[in-house]
Amino acid sequence: MSSEILIRIEIDGPLAHVVLDRAAKRNALSDEMVAAIGDFFGNIGDGVGAVVLHADGDHFSAGLDLASLGDLDAFGGMLHSRSWHEAFAKLANCRVPVIAVLKGAVIGGGLELAAAAHIRVAEPSAFYAFPEGRRGLFVGGGGSVRLPEIIGAHRMADMMLTGRVLSSDEGQQLGISNYLVEEGAGLGKALELAATVAENSPVTNFAIINALPRIANAHPADGYLMESMMSAIAQSTDEAKARMQAFLEGRAAKVEASNLDSQDSK
Repeated sequence: MSSEILIRIEIDGPLAHVVLDRAAKRNALSDEMVAAIGDFFGNIGDGVGAVVLHADGDHFSAGLDLASLGDLDAFGGMLHSRSWHEAFAKLANCRVPVIAVLKGAVIGGGLELAAAAHIRVAEPSAFYAFPEGRRGLFVGGGGSVRLPEIIGAHRMADMMLTGRVLSSDEGQQLGISNYLVEEGAGLGKALELAATVAENSPVTNFAIINALPRIANAHPADGYLMESMMSAIAQSTDEAKARMQAFLEGRAAKVEASNLDSQDSK
């Protein structure tokens, strides 16, 4: 393991910060960084209700640090890719929501990392690209699975074939980001969202981020069954019963048109 500081972990009450801390290299992802990300998300403390993933410097991540590849044979390359899959799956499938703050370069492996998060907040400086196709490579961090679910396989093919770079506005229109805010406001918006989702029932949050994607990709009959099971589990908890009672007694806020957010959202 390198002695270089790769990521920072900061805990603030129910919120955790995971900070990519390699600004001098535009937060290019080394294998050590990816392993550290996987280690954190595989062992989140019980007191954490949401995680904000962001980066020092001007860029979220310029992608794979090509020095990490070395001189791998085909089998070694497959194992390398699988190690990234494992780390990013720990993020995508962890028990709490993860909100990523995107700015500057969100390229290649950096975009694959961002796609594993559950909510993405972008600033106007953010730009997106998959240069692997122009470099004789193919994505290896799960991008060929996660990004087509967001933007469509045809758009990802265009990005890889041509090296096309998407602006923050284009990324918002295609759904890469859920929120597009003013420059410098990304972290504040992400913390606001994290505080909101951390107030939810942990069981509901777990169901939303773990069951919902599987239901969406399942055969409808299997999806309906999984939905009914998760619904039954969620509503059976003491917390859910207490929240429903508060609503019935008028002690919980109702959904009103005044709750509309002025920020652009997907």
